Amino acid sequence: MSKSSEPIKGKAFVLGKNVDTDQIIPAAHLVYSLEDPEERKLYGKYALSGVPSQESGLPQGNIRLTKEGETESEFKIIVASDNFGCGSSREHAPACLEIAGIKAIVTSSYARIFYRNSVDGGFLIPFESFDDLSKEVHTGDELEIDQENHILKNLTQKKEYKIKPLGSVADIVRAGGIFKYARQTGMVAER
Repeated sequence: MSKSSEPIKGKAFVLGKNVDTDQIIPAAHLVYSLEDPEERKLYGKYALSGVPSQESGLPQGNIRLTKEGETESEFKIIVASDNFGCGSSREHAPACLEIAGIKAIVTSSYARIFYRNSVDGGFLIPFESFDDLSKEVHTGDELEIDQENHILKNLTQKKEYKIKPLGSVADIVRAGGIFKYARQTGMVAER
């Protein structure tokens, strides 16, 4: 699936800093096949299930990303503090968030491997903010990301924040991942 430069709209899910890949998708849930449609849904069900509810990493009120028994979340945009996706180089981490319905993440910094896995796999769009917006945005706020003008709009609070342009990864993101981009640009032959 290719990603357009259209605005991304949806409810915010706010997290703290240092959310690692074991919290995004615990190792116990890596047993499901991404190729099997029914098993694939389980990645959405267990996305962010490793974030301890008593820690400040989980939104106020201990809100879970997906409701009990569901595989897709009502939330579409994650806003987090520093170092999102640290830990192991688990490709399943951005995949499970996309399966759960997340379209984009906005954070002040990413772990490099999570960022690359997000872009290269075409899972979701990793935006970077200039400041830590996890202190400004609240879980449930309606957001809109204006990709063309690099602005995060908080429609609930009627505030706007500049975000960094995607830069050199924009074409890869819009193509839907590194392999689709390589085929579109003639780097590798079409299948």
